[in-house]
Amino acid sequence: MLSSGFAMITNPDMASPTDFSWTDAYLLGYPPMDDTHREFVDIVAALLAADDQGVAALLEAFARHAEAHFAQEHDWMDQTEFPAAQCHKDEHNAVMKSVRDVQTIVAAGNTEEARSLARALKDWFPGHADYMDSALAAWMSKKKHGGKPVVLRRNLGLRD
Repeated sequence: MLSSGFAMITNPDMASPTDFSWTDAYLLGYPPMDDTHREFVDIVAALLAADDQGVAALLEAFARHAEAHFAQEHDWMDQTEFPAAQCHKDEHNAVMKSVRDVQTIVAAGNTEEARSLARALKDWFPGHADYMDSALAAWMSKKKHGGKPVVLRRNLGLRD
């Protein structure tokens, strides 16, 4: 169950290009960020799979999540004087602009645009997490614990 109250149903036997699920490959080693990222993935996955009747509510749930998620990261950057803060914030602001634009389009009846946004978010997230969020996670860990985070990943789909 998502924190927004929406259930996430997945069937691994029916994988498609629109499937999106959490993997330890997304772990960055800063637990509050990793927890928020898990929720991001769950909500985007639910939006990808939503029927027309559920799209608007899931898009609103994503918007609420993204606002809180990005505000949390912005606070961390501000509090710790993160050097790459503006570039990181600019990406978040661009995502939120897209979300608001799509909400307007969905309100006018075009529900497919929400799934298109979800596909774009699915494609955007891994790179954003790998580059921008991993740098912030390392910065936060160094500030808080004096060193880089230790990340133990499992089930990455790697062959022996």
